[in-house]
Amino acid sequence: MFLRLLSIRTRLIVAFTLLLLLLSTVAAIGSLQIARVQFNANDLGTNWLPSTNVLASIRATANEARRATLRHVIEESVPGKQAQEEALAKAEKALESEFSTYEKLISSPEEKKLYDKMRVIWDAVVLEDRKVLELSKAGPEQSAQARGQATGSATQVFTDFMDVVGQDIALNQEGGRKATEQAEKDYHLALYLLGGLATLAVSLGAVLAWAITRSITEPLHMAVSVADTVARGDLTASIVVQGRDEPARLLGAMRDMNGKLREIMASIRLSSDSIATGSSEIASGSLDLSQRTEQQASNLEETAASMEELTATVRTNADTAQQANKVASAASASAVEGGKSVALVVHTMQDISEASRKIAEITNVIDAIAFQTNILALNAAVEAARAGEQGRGFAVVASEVRALAQRSGTAAKEIKELIGANLQKVEQGTEVATRAGEQMDRIVEQVRSVDTMISEISSASAEQAVGIRQVGEAVSQLDQMTQQNAALVEQSSAAAGSLEQQAAALAQIVSTFKMHPEHGASQPGGPRAATAQAMAPRQAQPCRPPRLSPARAQPQVKEEEWAAF
Repeated sequence: MFLRLLSIRTRLIVAFTLLLLLLSTVAAIGSLQIARVQFNANDLGTNWLPSTNVLASIRATANEARRATLRHVIEESVPGKQAQEEALAKAEKALESEFSTYEKLISSPEEKKLYDKMRVIWDAVVLEDRKVLELSKAGPEQSAQARGQATGSATQVFTDFMDVVGQDIALNQEGGRKATEQAEKDYHLALYLLGGLATLAVSLGAVLAWAITRSITEPLHMAVSVADTVARGDLTASIVVQGRDEPARLLGAMRDMNGKLREIMASIRLSSDSIATGSSEIASGSLDLSQRTEQQASNLEETAASMEELTATVRTNADTAQQANKVASAASASAVEGGKSVALVVHTMQDISEASRKIAEITNVIDAIAFQTNILALNAAVEAARAGEQGRGFAVVASEVRALAQRSGTAAKEIKELIGANLQKVEQGTEVATRAGEQMDRIVEQVRSVDTMISEISSASAEQAVGIRQVGEAVSQLDQMTQQNAALVEQSSAAAGSLEQQAAALAQIVSTFKMHPEHGASQPGGPRAATAQAMAPRQAQPCRPPRLSPARAQPQVKEEEWAAF
């Protein structure tokens, strides 16, 4: 949990810093121990062993000098004695050179002390040898004294010299042995230290790798799970954000995105339900208007039949005029009611137009959110690419979120286009319905004119023929307008049904997203069912064929406009 409070960059820096410190410590200790082993090896190879070798050479050269002295005493011929003197001089010279070489190799006060003692005794040996040589060269009469000198004090001094050389050799051998033991100890110590530190470094590296990997992969797995849940349309996931690292910030962003999507989809769901309900009401109102228009057409046909009867017989003129007056009054009332219905249709279409504009604004918000989400997913993919292998899973998540944002944007654009088309059609329908209202007003005026004409017919028989002809023409025009209104009402009903189907389809799409109960649930089947029930009476009352063929000429002119609506 502590690691979740640090960023991934900080975790990696701390982990690698610790490992580098351990490796540096291992390297430093290893170098130190190797240097100590190297020092002991150099001390053994450049000090103790050469000193031992030089001392052994000194001892051998001293023995040669001693043998030359003894041979000089034994030798009787002058050339033989001269040869031994040369051998002695050569040995003494070599010994001086070896003394100089050994003096450079002295490394301890004790060794220096033995060397000084060795030189003093050697000087005494040389002195004794000089006495022996002097006695040996004096002649045969001095031979016995020379032998006594050689085997006496000279031998004692030489023995003391060899003892000191032996002590010095033993000292150097002991120093070499100690250097070897110390090198062995340093080797084992270095081996143990390096092994322990290496084990510690590997263990610490494994623990850090496990902890850092776990602190990164667990929130990423959670993010992938949330993304999969959102991709399936389930917006009810509860996202818990812990820590302040990059995966925690990613989960926080996904939590905010999930909440925004939930709010947006809830708004769209409510809007689609409202559209479906409004379109159902429009369809029901259009059906009612169609039924009234058919009734009006039926009344007009009866009026036309009555006018034909008036033309056939003048004897029943008064009665027919009275009946025509009643029919005209009824037609006037129907026309007034039709005008009110058309006004209601116009008002309803204006409400639909306003609702469509609001939906278009919401769709623009969805499109903007999808665009911002796409940008955020693209930035996340770039950061994942920078992270390399550790960011592969994060790159997959970013790609899925980006794909989801693109699909959301595409869906929002399609919805926007559909709403725009519907809005245009609603505006066209409003315009046509307004014209229908104006036509209904003219119908009312014409019906009133018919009523006036019939009254005049009743009061003045002389003008009966002219009045009947005028009434016939007015009725024909009224029949044409009524048939036009019926066609327009049928087209309005079809447009309302199409709008209802589109609203139901939108509700069906929105219903695929699962949200909490407080956000509401869409029921796309409700409005369509209501429309089906409202349309049932219309199927039971088929339209009667028009009596006059010229009446269809006017609606055909505006058929394309209503088809677009």
